[in-house]
Amino acid sequence: MNGIMLVGSAIIIFFLAYRLYGRWLLKTWGFDPNAKTPAYKYEDGQDFTPASKFTVFSHQFTSITGAGPVTGPIIAAMYGWLPAFLWIIFGGIFFGAVQDFTALYASVKNQGKSMGMLIEQYIGKTGRRLFLLFCWLFSLLVIAAFGDIVANTFNGFAADGTLVTPNAAAASISMLFIFVAVAFGIFTKKVNPSEKLRFVIGIVLLLIMLAVGIAFPIYLDRMSWLYIVFFYIFVAAVMPMWILKQPRDYLSAFLLLAMILGGVVGVLAVNPTINMPAFVGFTVGGKDLFPILFITIACGAVSGFHSLVSSGTSSKTISNEKDMLFVGYGSMLVESVLGVVSLVIVCSAATGGHLPEGTPFQIFSTAVAGFFSLFGMPHDIANCIMTMCVSALALTTLDAVARIGRMSFQELFTVDNTQEMNTVQKICTNKYFSTIITLVFGYLLCLGGYMNIWPLFGAANQLLSALVLISLAVFLKTTGRKGFMLYIPMIVMFCVTLTALVEAVYGIFVKLSAGQFTFTVDGLQLIVAIALMVLAVSVAVHCGRELIAPKEISKTELTH
Repeated sequence: MNGIMLVGSAIIIFFLAYRLYGRWLLKTWGFDPNAKTPAYKYEDGQDFTPASKFTVFSHQFTSITGAGPVTGPIIAAMYGWLPAFLWIIFGGIFFGAVQDFTALYASVKNQGKSMGMLIEQYIGKTGRRLFLLFCWLFSLLVIAAFGDIVANTFNGFAADGTLVTPNAAAASISMLFIFVAVAFGIFTKKVNPSEKLRFVIGIVLLLIMLAVGIAFPIYLDRMSWLYIVFFYIFVAAVMPMWILKQPRDYLSAFLLLAMILGGVVGVLAVNPTINMPAFVGFTVGGKDLFPILFITIACGAVSGFHSLVSSGTSSKTISNEKDMLFVGYGSMLVESVLGVVSLVIVCSAATGGHLPEGTPFQIFSTAVAGFFSLFGMPHDIANCIMTMCVSALALTTLDAVARIGRMSFQELFTVDNTQEMNTVQKICTNKYFSTIITLVFGYLLCLGGYMNIWPLFGAANQLLSALVLISLAVFLKTTGRKGFMLYIPMIVMFCVTLTALVEAVYGIFVKLSAGQFTFTVDGLQLIVAIALMVLAVSVAVHCGRELIAPKEISKTELTH
């Protein structure tokens, strides 16, 4: 088996899935290209801000494409390339892309409401509160995991104190991205350039930032970067979307798409041989394929976090309902391509059926940097650019989830217009307070390190996907739309991920019995894990009752 066959067949399959299955979903559920979207109805200069098709796609794509499409397939390759390849293909088409698109569709059709508020509308207030609490706890895990990833990636010093220039250069470029994005956002808002002019300016700015960042690296240690990153995501969570998030995601999209294109072109040029067997076994290193494979490969196949982006931010910027398929379904399939490329790269770098040494990021960055070198780019520069791409994957997810966590916390204490908020509710719905409380708990979890958080994050992420799919199935049923295409994904994800979460809790208790338990790290994780399981079962029960019970469909509901 060679790399071209795997990457080429994946691209063809994803293209056909978008054209056939994706369009069939949109046609089946219906859309109105002349309808006034929530971005225009409720435009407030903060969250509801109409944007062009590619701008919204850029935000969705860069926000959902975190570290998962690189780390997941590379780790899962220990079972062989075939199980991971099949899960990315089928999971991406029938699980992940369907979830992302349906969440975006449901939100746009309901005033841009987040998943929590949608659950209140179609299931009830209790279901909404349980789901929002689940989302908020989950956002803490994402902040902790990706905050540690970014800080370690930017760390300009090796363990022996020597300078690590690629990391420092990536950090410098990332800081430039923030300031340039603000200037670009203000320029776009005031001048409103054409899409072509915006594209050209974006490319020029990207090249300048890469050149300046590589020339002037910033050397700081991990803790210093951790403080800077948390300060940045605080600012990103409270600032209007058009000033920072939208322009930064727009500029980052060029970088990430170039990385994927570089990987694809590199595979086509080199045509690497897959040096891993198709299937190693159901148990490898004491870890069973079920449920580890489906938890390890999240982004790239299906990720509950994506639905929070679709309904939390992207739905508030969609300018036309016809763009929903491209943004929701299309962005997920592009991410799945990255997952396949990552799988091919690690399997081609294997020796004698054994995966190469190093972290998934190091394996991926080194290999793609080697591809760029084939086209004449100096290896040092290629390595800096790839390190920047990897950090961008995590940082764009991080600033998005900080905003989503803040909004989830606010919505927990929001009351309807007929009620007056008390003092506690007024404080908790304040965007600055809700952001600070979210980041404080995220920071405490972050102290345990990325590797301690990742297993719990992976299980919670996929369990969130199951809850979202159940909730969306209720929405489709209530509004008289076909929802059978969500039933198998929601059942599979609920069973798989609840099993993995139970295993994560068991692992913490094993550490407790072995005397390796620390409350500040393991204790907080245990509390979060148990809370997530209880909340998940509660949400599933509330949603399941609505899904099973017969319901009269009103004319009003049919219009949503």
